[in-house]
Amino acid sequence: MEGFDLISTGVWSIIPPILALALALITKEVYSSLAIGVFTGMVIYQFSLNGAGFEQLVDSFTMVPQMMAEQIAGNGALLLFLALLGALVVVIAGAGGSRAYGEWVATHIKNAKMAQILTAVLGIIIFVDDYFNCLTVGAVMRPVTDRFKISHEKLAWIIDSTAAPICIIAPVSSWAVAVGGYLGEGGFTTFVQSIPYNFYALLTIVFVFFMCATKKDFGPMRVAEAEFQDEGAKQDIPPKDSALEAMATVGLSDREAADTLPPFNMETVVAERDELDEAAQTAVEEFKGIAISERGRVFDLIVPIVVLIIFSILGMLYAGGFFKGVDFATAVGENPVFGLCIGVCVSLVVAAIMFLPRKLMTLSGYMEGISEGVRSMVGAIMILVLAWSLGGTCRYLLGTGEFVSGFLNSIGVGLALLPAVIFVVAAFIGFAMGTSWGTIALILPIVIGVFPADNPLFLVAIGATLGGAVYGDHVSPISDTTILSSAGAQCNHLRHVATQLPYASVVAVICLVGYLIAGFTGNPWISLAVGAVLMVAAVLVLNKSRYGALKD
Repeated sequence: MEGFDLISTGVWSIIPPILALALALITKEVYSSLAIGVFTGMVIYQFSLNGAGFEQLVDSFTMVPQMMAEQIAGNGALLLFLALLGALVVVIAGAGGSRAYGEWVATHIKNAKMAQILTAVLGIIIFVDDYFNCLTVGAVMRPVTDRFKISHEKLAWIIDSTAAPICIIAPVSSWAVAVGGYLGEGGFTTFVQSIPYNFYALLTIVFVFFMCATKKDFGPMRVAEAEFQDEGAKQDIPPKDSALEAMATVGLSDREAADTLPPFNMETVVAERDELDEAAQTAVEEFKGIAISERGRVFDLIVPIVVLIIFSILGMLYAGGFFKGVDFATAVGENPVFGLCIGVCVSLVVAAIMFLPRKLMTLSGYMEGISEGVRSMVGAIMILVLAWSLGGTCRYLLGTGEFVSGFLNSIGVGLALLPAVIFVVAAFIGFAMGTSWGTIALILPIVIGVFPADNPLFLVAIGATLGGAVYGDHVSPISDTTILSSAGAQCNHLRHVATQLPYASVVAVICLVGYLIAGFTGNPWISLAVGAVLMVAAVLVLNKSRYGALKD
């Protein structure tokens, strides 16, 4: 990087990421933890080059904003896309298309199976933002699922399982460009290539539709479903003093305070609690302060998203010179983020053309939605810039990746086993912190330093990082998306965590097997095929077992 020289700092090179990780786990505060990690890295860099002293300490401090400025300058298009995507999400929400989808489903669905499947479909349609997904799907589908006696626990699980797992594999999303930014030059293309290796996200989606179609529930979810259908007596979920209760209350200081309905007062890491409270209570009437129209149609939800996808692809082709003779693959990978910016701009224009003449919102309301959407992305942008800075410090100044790789080779740890280890570590950190974004920001810079881009396991390791982080976030009781899923479904928060944990963990264990296989083969399709078979077998066995059987 300009103005910086890579030096060898040995074991000191791992101090900044470890310190940032430790602080994040202790304080549950990502921003300051990353900032302290960056500053610590600069101190190590300056002291290694010029010796310890007050002047070097001052230089270290001034290098932090310098590193941040370089990262912002190098990723301007990515930050623009995030801001515009936030604007698009709020504008689409205000049009009321998701409400119309719920009304359409209510008049056309005749059984519980299709109600569950179409709830999952709505979660997939709203892939652009996990917060919007959690609140909207619950708000519009809860009346439908109630009519067919689908428990709020089941609804909350479907919502949660089609939020982050969908966003993390959607190329046209804030998650895609964020991960691409962590990966550096050509990062977006690398992210797309890593999607088949994100076993947890892919198998979770398959698992959701399989469970919705077969209704072979097991464990606490089977108990919750029976209770809601008046087939069983009320039982404690999670059972008091059980291991499941211990897992479901990690990070929550007061079980009784958490055991409430609705769950508006849970501590989270990234989101402000007041924002969650307000959003959860008013999900049907407004989104981020913007009133939701009652006259929206289903196509008001679908068309802007379809336009976003189509014109993002066309934008990538245009930016890459496809229309001037460059081949498709090269064009798409040339400047993908600029193409995404084109796509979201076109989608915003189309949304205005669709919504304003029909008075779904006023011009001032439309512009207010854009402003509010941009503001809503500030937290994500802060995490990205700080994470990029920490990653740049480790990669370009301290040589963290080279040290870790050399250390592992010296003690004889085979790289083939590392994807499975990375998945477990990412899952633990995501669970403890309650944020997949923060987990990815902390781990990915180290992972890409250990595995060079030409290593066959490079994509496997990236997929393991992303999948593990999402699983940890998925089952964490302090995760913002977990809390919002409870709120959107109007489900007791502890019951949501306790019923979701066994389902998500079955998929996670299968993914661990998949990463062991992929570590030796480098082939994602073998792992996915084996995973699908194991998933079906596990569900059939657990459904027939006594696990979660109703008490007499």
